[in-house]
Amino acid sequence: METFDILKSPVITEKAAAVKEHNNCYVFRVAKTSTKGQIKEAVEDMFKVKVARVRTATLPGKYRKVGAFGGYKPDFKKAYVTLREGQTIKIGE
Repeated sequence: METFDILKSPVITEKAAAVKEHNNCYVFRVAKTSTKGQIKEAVEDMFKVKVARVRTATLPGKYRKVGAFGGYKPDFKKAYVTLREGQTIKIGE
């Protein structure tokens, strides 16, 4: 997989901002089939930083209703990428 196929978008929420401040950890939406090794390589390649650790979480899609019809949004995968000491990424600043 290519770098742009693996990393879909950064997650910019209050929880992600709190994790970034306390742990130097960044949150990304990633492809469901990507592995921790692929995510690490993609972040290092795209942002020119050194990654210390990658944690992933696959989350189920939420139920949404439009009028009389209901259904589920697609499942998605998030990656929590912890950088080495002194490394930073400029996202949403």
